[in-house]
Amino acid sequence: MVNVILMQHAEAKRKEEDPQRNITDKGREETEKIARFFVNNVDVKIDKIIHSTKLRAKQTAEILSRYIRPVRGMVEESDLEPKADPSIWANKLRDINENIIIVGHLPHLSRLTSLLLTGNSEIEIVKFRYSNMVCLERNKNGEWRILWIIRPDIIK
Repeated sequence: MVNVILMQHAEAKRKEEDPQRNITDKGREETEKIARFFVNNVDVKIDKIIHSTKLRAKQTAEILSRYIRPVRGMVEESDLEPKADPSIWANKLRDINENIIIVGHLPHLSRLTSLLLTGNSEIEIVKFRYSNMVCLERNKNGEWRILWIIRPDIIK
């Protein structure tokens, strides 16, 4: 079984306030909360953390990496931006044989999740929010299912 964890980046500052869109203090705190919960409660070894080319995703991935310590580190990838075609990553994930976390953006993550689970990227299956994780598991037949979801607002 392969686990792919999809994570929306941490809350970022508005473009008008910060053109680079650095993550906020709240975003940093929520991401640290999720990372600590993951390390203490989830029995999945992460091989790699992948993030989009945008700063807010990179900063989120850096926080995760400090806690989770992925075996193969952290890497920036293209085609994870908000309006990217979800079929690009759906195709890449067919052949992946490692457990990864992908830190990205909406609507891309929502569309990718729906495409993997239903074959239709236009159906909203999961309601993402900043710093939440959605773990998808691919079985030996190549079929995807939701294994679990962690949201920072439900962790004490």
